[in-house]
Amino acid sequence: MTTTPEPAGSLEVALKNAARFLATEPRLAREQAEEILRSVPGHPIATLYLGVAHCRAGDPRAAAAVLQPLAEAHPDWAPAHHELGLALGAAGQGEAAVGALRRAVEINPELADSWRALADHLHAAADPEAADEAYSRYLKASTRDPRLLEAGAALCDNRIGVAEALLRRHLKQLPTDVAAIRMLAEVAARLGRYGDAEALLTRCLELAPGFTAARHNLAMALHRQSKEPEALAQVDTLLVAQPGNPGYRNLRAAILVRIGEYEDAIRLYEGLLAQYPRQAKLWLSYGHTLKTAGRQADCLVAYRKCSALAPDLGEAQWSLANLKTVRFAPADIEAMQAQVARPELGSEDRLHFHFALGKALEDERDYAASFRHYAEANRLRRAEIHYDPEETTDHLRRSRALFSRDFFAERASYGATDPDPVFIVGLPRSGSTLLEQILASHSAVEGTMELPDISAMARALGGKQKRSDPSRYPENLAELSAAEIRGLGEQYLARTRVQRKTTATFFIDKMPNNFVHLGLIHLALPKARIIDARRHPLGCCFSGYKQHFARGQNFTYSLEEIGRYYRDYVELMHHFDTVLPGRVHRVFYETVVEDMEGEVRRLLDYCGLPFEDACLRFFENDRAVRTASSEQVRQPIYREGLEQWRAYEPWLGPLKSALGTTLTAYPEMPLA
Repeated sequence: MTTTPEPAGSLEVALKNAARFLATEPRLAREQAEEILRSVPGHPIATLYLGVAHCRAGDPRAAAAVLQPLAEAHPDWAPAHHELGLALGAAGQGEAAVGALRRAVEINPELADSWRALADHLHAAADPEAADEAYSRYLKASTRDPRLLEAGAALCDNRIGVAEALLRRHLKQLPTDVAAIRMLAEVAARLGRYGDAEALLTRCLELAPGFTAARHNLAMALHRQSKEPEALAQVDTLLVAQPGNPGYRNLRAAILVRIGEYEDAIRLYEGLLAQYPRQAKLWLSYGHTLKTAGRQADCLVAYRKCSALAPDLGEAQWSLANLKTVRFAPADIEAMQAQVARPELGSEDRLHFHFALGKALEDERDYAASFRHYAEANRLRRAEIHYDPEETTDHLRRSRALFSRDFFAERASYGATDPDPVFIVGLPRSGSTLLEQILASHSAVEGTMELPDISAMARALGGKQKRSDPSRYPENLAELSAAEIRGLGEQYLARTRVQRKTTATFFIDKMPNNFVHLGLIHLALPKARIIDARRHPLGCCFSGYKQHFARGQNFTYSLEEIGRYYRDYVELMHHFDTVLPGRVHRVFYETVVEDMEGEVRRLLDYCGLPFEDACLRFFENDRAVRTASSEQVRQPIYREGLEQWRAYEPWLGPLKSALGTTLTAYPEMPLA
């Protein structure tokens, strides 16, 4: 760094005046800095103050024009790079801002405000890992209390247990230390205990309502619990004070996608891409939203732009493959094969490339090579996740033991009486999106998406603090009063209201895994319709095995485990057919293909709806569809997909063994 001159005499006074005016009167600060520079041209501190004054007066472009040459002239002066980063960010030049802020923290890693601003930009640029690292560095740098320094260092190093113990000990002595409360909330969030993080951050804001960093953390914790209206309220509060903050805008876009406000989310992403045009993951998020909104041509452009910017980003190629309508050229296949041959390629990118190659080679009818890629993709993914099939089997066994005919008869008057929800349950890739699209084409029915609310309610009932804890659910449903059960139904209706955009009488919740919670659904919402979408075991299971799900379907990454899951599902549904005969309406995918009009009429009869011809023309419905089948259900129904699994039959032995008599008896329930 070049040496900055020491102010003396009247110059020192003038600089102090400029610094004092910066906080409250940036116009006066600018005038004072300009006066100094007329007397001492190029004075570094006066130039810095001039740039900051421009920025605080609302002219970040003028600020950047002043600060850019200053930072170039003083490459090792951290404040110049910090202020340049802030000015560039405010001027909408996000990528340049990231570069300036990175330089600031390289020079001085203790610049907490630089780390925080950098984290905001990295969140906006859809780089959550780098953003989290920057945020950790911010926590460490912003902690000035020596009693919290060790906890901050532990958080930065991801020594979560150490950080938690230190913070709990500190808060026993100082229970209102908002910095420590916020750090403990960060511990909870990293452990996936978002409810605990929410409670801690709410307390933080009670003590310090102006603590914006805690409010941002609270918005994130709410979003991760699918509490989107509450999260949106927090983000909007933040944006009132900082309307241009890129991290807040990116979070708002993600929340809007969750509640089905796709056009507003698209506009936000387009604004962010104007600031970060070379951020591949931001193009990916934009592409996902365009896909859901049905804008396939624009979605393709976004995915291809993402891939061009980051050829080693496997998710971009899988996203193209996952459209189900894209055929890869030989050059594309060669490029992906070259990527998986690179030993330094990360596991996440590698498994996405393998899934994409499986689809590409399937389209080329090279089934042996295709299966090898699918198998490797699933092997890699299975190694990264926690899934114990015994837990699923045990939960469903306990459900069958609890939910007897007498249990339901004794509680026949329980639950909210609203008939609005239509649940479509089953396994993923069973034809459930097709049924949703057919029903959503009826004038009285609104399609939403795979809603997480029933699962969230079940988790809350379970009361588990950590994975190894035993769950109290579903047995504790027997302990709840009529009012409490009705409250659960009303809670579900209130939570899902944000998803309803029309005046249609009914709405669809297409979360397939809700079959696990059929007892809860029937108790809490006895008037709701429940539709079981079922498909041939090999067709359904192998289609799931070929699919890389964003989250929540951890049983699909092993042929044995997905076969066992299907078998458990059939047994549970058979139990409910026995104790609640006629309660669930079952639709077989193969029958829909063979006799579509007949099946649609039977489906509408079950729902108490008159026949409408639009249900047969479901592919003309331009509603948003947020599943892997989004592009397929925008086309007329086709027979070709019924037996695609047969091309892979030589490798499906483990799946057949796991299915057992469930396979040979299909479509009937196997004899016990």
